[in-house]
Amino acid sequence: MKKEAGHEIADALGILLRRTTRTQLHRKLTEGAGEAVDELTYPVLSALARTGPCSAADLAPDVGLDRSGVTRRASRLEDAGLIRREPDPTDRRAHLLVLTEQGRLTVAELRTRLAAHITASLSSWPPGEAETFARQLRRFTLDGPFT
Repeated sequence: MKKEAGHEIADALGILLRRTTRTQLHRKLTEGAGEAVDELTYPVLSALARTGPCSAADLAPDVGLDRSGVTRRASRLEDAGLIRREPDPTDRRAHLLVLTEQGRLTVAELRTRLAAHITASLSSWPPGEAETFARQLRRFTLDGPFT
């Protein structure tokens, strides 16, 4: 018996959202990107690029870690010159994590690698199908159950 679309999508999302799936992808993307950039620190770097400056506590839910996990990974990225800490203008006790120029360049390179990896994985699809999938996936994320 054929599964309804909702079940098919739920099953696919289950695979995509598994920590092991993400870790494997992040490991592949970060190969050769420098000692500080690996499958553990990539989510922090990438999330900062999406959110802009924010505290470790505010970034934690986006990367699926607690504040101390973000802080440990941020320290590695800071030591490598990819992020810096700045005083939070709204809370003198807190600091914001901010991408440096080198951090922005690193994220741009990693996103280029990710796009190339995705494009390569879709190369056997019929013409136009990948573009349709991209549009529909964008629509699903904007209008679907995540809003």
